[in-house]
Amino acid sequence: QVQLVESGGGLVQAGGSLRLSCAASETTLRLNVMGWYRQAPGKQRELVATYTSGGSTNYADSVKGRFTISRDNAKNTVYLQMNSLKPEDTAVYYCNTRLWGVLYWGQGTQVSVSS
Repeated sequence: QVQLVESGGGLVQAGGSLRLSCAASETTLRLNVMGWYRQAPGKQRELVATYTSGGSTNYADSVKGRFTISRDNAKNTVYLQMNSLKPEDTAVYYCNTRLWGVLYWGQGTQVSVSS
């Protein structure tokens, strides 16, 4: 079983920055893909960014050029650097991974962007 713990959320003004962290209980070297998703009130959970063990990254069109996903295998942690934040980025952000076919989610961290 993999436990994921997110941190770093908060309230920020539009144009500001936040860095989210997701600490995994399992060595990230065994986690082929780790990702960030978000869910705004009344909306479905959506993909924000993913990072593969090979170093490939993938981003939702809405965050390209503003968000950067990275991973530190020494700390078993994946990060999401969010710059130029917009009010529409307001959501609960979740960390996600899969191991041996089982999908794992963190508890989420709230990001609120004021206009």
